[in-house]
Amino acid sequence: MTQAYPLHWPAGWPRTKARATARFFEHKDRGGCVGQKSLSIATAVERLEAELDAIGARNEVLSSNLERTLSGRPRGDRGEPVDPGVAVYFERKGKPIALACDRWNRVADNINAIAKHIEAIRGMERWGVGNLDQAFTGYQRLAAPEQWWEVLGVPMRPTRDEVNRAYRDKARTAHPDQGGSHAAMARLNAARDSALAEIGG
Repeated sequence: MTQAYPLHWPAGWPRTKARATARFFEHKDRGGCVGQKSLSIATAVERLEAELDAIGARNEVLSSNLERTLSGRPRGDRGEPVDPGVAVYFERKGKPIALACDRWNRVADNINAIAKHIEAIRGMERWGVGNLDQAFTGYQRLAAPEQWWEVLGVPMRPTRDEVNRAYRDKARTAHPDQGGSHAAMARLNAARDSALAEIGG
């Protein structure tokens, strides 16, 4: 699953004004004694990926305000961001779907809430009341947010030279003086700036 940082909230989705503490836990077996601990980012992402696999989702993008690790996973060691909201974008049967949650005050809990929501939707089909196509009709919103590496046409973890070279190549046609437009150039500039900020150094 691709991770997108920072959070790209779906257009038209309301935001939660007062967040609450969720009761999602990991269950750990310690010497025959089962205990509970707060849900980790890694476990929440695993649960979401399992649910997305179960519905045949493709091209998944998980967007949050957690920075990413070198492997592309959201970091779980930097504390909670001010905005713990999460959005997931994917395609199902060729249709773009968006789901988002910011009800809870932890990113892991919002990721898990989306996984639980998909699980509940799958339950409707099992119970014979409706089917997945009907359930997801209301969530056919936006395509996945455009990523800087897609705009630049570079790998997800490029070098600074690769970013700058791709930027120069694409600026030749995106610039208004070369037949492009101000919007195309602004899109390209934003992609380059996001890439260089993420690469650092």
